Parts: sequence; structure tokens; C-alpha cells
Amino acid sequence: MNSKLKLFRTARCIVLATILTMAVFVFGQVETIDATARGTSTQMGGTFSVKVIVTQFSTPEDRATLVDAFKKGSNEALVKALEKMKSSGRIQVPGRVGYDLAYVVSIPTPTGRKIRFITNRRIAFLEAARDTRSQAYDLTAGEIEINDQEKNRSGGVLYPAAQFGIDSDGQVSITLRQNPWQLVNIIDWKPKSKE
Repeated sequence: MNSKLKLFRTARCIVLATILTMAVFVFGQVETIDATARGTSTQMGGTFSVKVIVTQFSTPEDRATLVDAFKKGSNEALVKALEKMKSSGRIQVPGRVGYDLAYVVSIPTPTGRKIRFITNRRIAFLEAARDTRSQAYDLTAGEIEINDQEKNRSGGVLYPAAQFGIDSDGQVSITLRQNPWQLVNIIDWKPKSKE
């Protein structure tokens, strides 16, 4: 009897989770973007799948908070500001848990739009335990350009381990631990707009 009750509760939880997931999709609160990350330079030949799930887009106020933090304390202040932000979605790689995206925006382009995101990078246990230099690259960022006119022209870039700074010209610069990953085979599972 006890095992039947556990089975019933488990089944009920699965059904409830499925209904909630479907409700989120039906009401248009989620956009999922699937892509293949392809290595460049020293990572040439390496590939893996990436899933970006957007639950909400960040506000102009969120952007102002990040810009202000960056101006005051560069990369370190940016990391602290991102820690305090409400999640705007998740980024996932198969076989890994994934992590929250702190900041996600959609920028219109003549052929569609660009999705830009930035978040704190999850520091692996061994990185922290060994106090490796890689911990300094504590941000993950990326950009996905979605071409609504020619789907095969959609693409993007992923910076899995980065830090932001200001160069000698006063412009924002990105320093990477490794080379960027090219995002190809973009599939945008954007909910259909309601009429």
C-alpha cells in the first residue's frame, strides 16, 4: 500500500509539472532557442548543443543597473550586480544542470532580432579548490542573431568564460579564457503571437 501511495504521488507530481510547463508555453512566457556550438581556433572540431530558455526579457532599468555597476567597479562590480538580479531564463548544455541567465535582451534588427545575454559563470568545484586562474573569467555571455527572413542565416557566438573591461579607447572589451564558440543551426521556438 505504501509503495502504491508513493507511485501515485510521483505520478501526480509529474502530471502537475507537465501542466505547469504547458501553461507557460500556452501563455507565451517562454522562448527556447536551440543551437549547436562549434569550436573555433584551438577548439576547432569540438561541438555541443546549447539551449537558451528565456522566461522574461530584462528591462531598461536592469540595463541601467549593470551599466552603472560596470562604470563604478568594472568586471567585479558587474558580477555582483548580476548576482542580485532576478533570473531571466536558463542556459543548458546536455549532461549538465545548466544555470540561470541574469540578463537577457532582444534587440530588433532589419531582418529579425538579436538576443543578447550575460550571467555569472558557474565556477567548478575543482577550479575553486585549486584556486585556478580561470576563476577570474567569471562571466558567460553570448549573442544570437535570429534572421526571420532567411532561417539558415541565423547564427551567433558564445563566450563561456569571459571577463569584461574597458580598453584604452574607453570602450567595453571582452577578454576570454579560451576562444569563442560559434553558434549555428539555430532553432527559435518562439511562441506564436496571439491575435
